[in-house]
Amino acid sequence: MAKLYFRFSAMNSGKTTAIMQVAHNYEERGMHVLLMKPTTDTKGDTKIISRLGIDREVDVLVGPAESVTKQLGDLRDIACVLIDEAQFLTPKQVDEIFWLSIEKNIPFMAYGLRTDFQTIGFPGASRLLEIAHDIQEIKTICRCGKKAVFNGRKINGIFTAEGEQVAIDGQDNVDYESLCANCYKKLVK
Repeated sequence: MAKLYFRFSAMNSGKTTAIMQVAHNYEERGMHVLLMKPTTDTKGDTKIISRLGIDREVDVLVGPAESVTKQLGDLRDIACVLIDEAQFLTPKQVDEIFWLSIEKNIPFMAYGLRTDFQTIGFPGASRLLEIAHDIQEIKTICRCGKKAVFNGRKINGIFTAEGEQVAIDGQDNVDYESLCANCYKKLVK
């Protein structure tokens, strides 16, 4: 039986690079993958972009009001579905990919953030943590060298704890930094 996998971490841990590596591994063996991302992630438009400078066109963009099942189609000849920025999926969409993984016997690998810049869970990530068959943290480090667990939001270089849950990095002078709990408390709270 195929599974729904959730790989989460703080920002800048290599999640998007990992997706591209998984896609390469399948394709190198002659298998087809489908790459999907929510339209909420406007960075890169129709591409996923790694901070390492590599990018790849997505096959499916899904809006928050859209059915993932309808957007993906019959999934014939697809060996794996890879989802970038999965925290932006709705809980209903996460339920859809869970059942699709079982019904179609295709692994769905969702990569995303667990929490926002205020340490609040994203609805999609929270649902993934509740129902994914396999959950794994991808580790990254803080400026102090400890394991980073939070995402500090900066506007014009200044940390803030105010604002909407979603603000895409690199737009409107917004940037993020992965922080350990101690540095987050000192810099953001």
